[in-house]
Amino acid sequence: MKNLTLAVLGLLLLACVVPVAGAVAPSVQASHSTAMHRYLIKRTFPAGALAGLDQKTKNKVNATNAKFHVKWIRSYANADKTLTFCVYDGPSEQAVRDAAKANGLPVDEIFEVPVTLLPHRKDVVGH
Repeated sequence: MKNLTLAVLGLLLLACVVPVAGAVAPSVQASHSTAMHRYLIKRTFPAGALAGLDQKTKNKVNATNAKFHVKWIRSYANADKTLTFCVYDGPSEQAVRDAAKANGLPVDEIFEVPVTLLPHRKDVVGH
């Protein structure tokens, strides 16, 4: 299972390297001048738990995240939406965990991903 998780993590990291319009770069500073870091969070949900994920719910999650200086960048889900991999920026792993707890979201594993590998260039960007 650990090998499967690492394989999925590797594939997602490759998928995550293309910048999203409007996304905040990991080097952006929070309002209290704490350096931001990029994290990949693996979450497991019961079947149907994400069925009601609408814009109102997303706005609530984002507002709660902001209290912890955490930003939700994007998420990937498996076909039945029971497993997600979420990309977040935050000042620390603990801040990301605290935001998840405040939002009532599960956290299976958190990986800090400080290096972005760009598929269209040969350079590597460290954050």
